[in-house]
Amino acid sequence: MFFSTRDTGPVADAVKQHWVDTRLPAGLRPYARLARWERPIGWWLLLWPCWWSAALAAIAAGNSWPNPWHMLLFLIGAVAMRGAGCTYNDIVDVDIDAQVERTRSRPIPAGQVSKRQAKIFLVVQALVGLLVLLQFNSFSIALGIASLIPVAIYPFMKRITNWPQLFLGFAFSWGALMGWAAVFGELSLAPILLYIGGICWTIGYDTIYAHQDKEDDALVGVKSTARLFGERTRLALIVLYALASVLFALAAALADAGPAAFLGILLGAIHLGWQIVIIDIDDGDQCLQLFRSNKIYGWILFIGFTADAMISGMFA
Repeated sequence: MFFSTRDTGPVADAVKQHWVDTRLPAGLRPYARLARWERPIGWWLLLWPCWWSAALAAIAAGNSWPNPWHMLLFLIGAVAMRGAGCTYNDIVDVDIDAQVERTRSRPIPAGQVSKRQAKIFLVVQALVGLLVLLQFNSFSIALGIASLIPVAIYPFMKRITNWPQLFLGFAFSWGALMGWAAVFGELSLAPILLYIGGICWTIGYDTIYAHQDKEDDALVGVKSTARLFGERTRLALIVLYALASVLFALAAALADAGPAAFLGILLGAIHLGWQIVIIDIDDGDQCLQLFRSNKIYGWILFIGFTADAMISGMFA
């Protein structure tokens, strides 16, 4: 049966006392954990490039704010597709997850959900994502379907390259293209630069995240930029976050953004600089907190872009 599961407790790095683990019926909890609902930072990180792009498109189009309908669709789509991606990743990585301290409590290696049940749940989430995608124009639909390519290959990259975070960036930053395409039905250099900047940002924050697992990863042969950069992580973050900030600024300039957008990028760069200054790559708990703080970074950029659209609309 689909709901034939056993709840053996929360996942190790989940948000403590989350509603998934306290209020959701026991039979549904393993599926919520597969989708990472108790770790909302993941769908926030997937959502931010979508909302940034929608806000940047509003500036370029002379609108006073991002399209609210698009914003809602991106929110639903981010939750659904992040959940589908995590479920797919857990199906592919079950043998690796069982050997890593932080991940062996995930639903499949912990025996909470079978692979068959996980595959059914994957299809359900993907169908929700497809329903969301079909609400957009034909160009955006084709672009959204193309995003499945980096999503499909990402889980295998940690086995063959030291740069799996790069491929995560390809997948997680795709929304930087989608928000613009939803408004204009085409792409231009501005969203492409936003996308490349998002990739740099993703490599940075996921390198911080990967430092939690570097010892176990070394034992089981999993590759990562955390292992690649090692003691040079701080220097790598300086380069990656600086590139992201410059590319975001160039994208904003090409969208004819005003001072509020650039102020948001500057304040965001300060936040990223704070991460670089205080990071201790040997403190797993701190790495997790710094990783989660990128939700704040997303808000900073989005508020800056949205405020700029509103200000421009007032004086149009």
